[in-house]
Amino acid sequence: MISSPSARNNRIGISSAVGASVFFSFTDMSVKLLSGDYALHEIILIRSIIGLTVLVTIIVPLEGGWTVLRTKRLPIHILRGLLVVMANMAFFLGLAAMPLADAVAIFFISPLLITMFSVLFLGETVGPRRWVAVIMGLAGVIIMVRPGSASFQLAALLPLIAAVAYAGIHIITRKIGGTEKAGTLTFYAQIMLLFAAVLMGLTVGDGRFAGNGDPSLDFLLRGWIWPSNGDWWILLLLGVSSTFAVYFINQAYRLCEAGLAAPFEYTAMVLAIFWGVILFGEWPDASAWVGISLIIGGGLFMLWREAVASRTQ
Repeated sequence: MISSPSARNNRIGISSAVGASVFFSFTDMSVKLLSGDYALHEIILIRSIIGLTVLVTIIVPLEGGWTVLRTKRLPIHILRGLLVVMANMAFFLGLAAMPLADAVAIFFISPLLITMFSVLFLGETVGPRRWVAVIMGLAGVIIMVRPGSASFQLAALLPLIAAVAYAGIHIITRKIGGTEKAGTLTFYAQIMLLFAAVLMGLTVGDGRFAGNGDPSLDFLLRGWIWPSNGDWWILLLLGVSSTFAVYFINQAYRLCEAGLAAPFEYTAMVLAIFWGVILFGEWPDASAWVGISLIIGGGLFMLWREAVASRTQ
């Protein structure tokens, strides 16, 4: 039996979402390792330079050469790039102050937000069972953020802000993915990150506003220092992994429905727990496990409903 183009695109999109999640886990782990010593703008600048190098030497030639960088939709690329900057900075600032698994878990409300946004902005159909999954995920985030409790920290809102921006990114990706290649989307996102890093460096790069004791604010306002020889390997891993992560996630949301690709990103949640335990000695507490279970459970329930729906069509 010959697969339809739609089924083939869905398989490629799902595989791309899983691959992106693996690369994102390396990115998150690298940023967490570096966040105690370097400035956020410095990490993003070096990451973007490495990423653009990988993009133009490997990905662009594979997608047909320099013509892939041409676009007639520059304004929407700029809007999407601003959301990329917001998502990256908010999430990385959260990583500086929170356990890796907790930050990733809160961020993973994004697949459920993507489902909501796909209804509002793309006209995709979502049944009542998917809405149950969305409510489960929201409940999980509330448990993890713990508003009003003594353990509440403002840093827990940063991954949530990142998740909203990330959902917006992929709704735009789905909207323009028919005319823009994954390499095009990746290139303009990297350019916006590079521009934001340079602007931050020129504004706060001397470190005069740092030193207030808050991990997230120190990460944001810390001055530039030259990386040690040992840390260049982590920065290289960060630049390469983040580029392939962004490329593959762009490919995922170009090729299949947002609501189908999103749940497969939960691969990164398992890896976040693994890296948190192995590298940082961070075990999620009981409340975190409940929140993680609800967030992942909502996503997997949505995935199961997708599988049932596809078999009945």
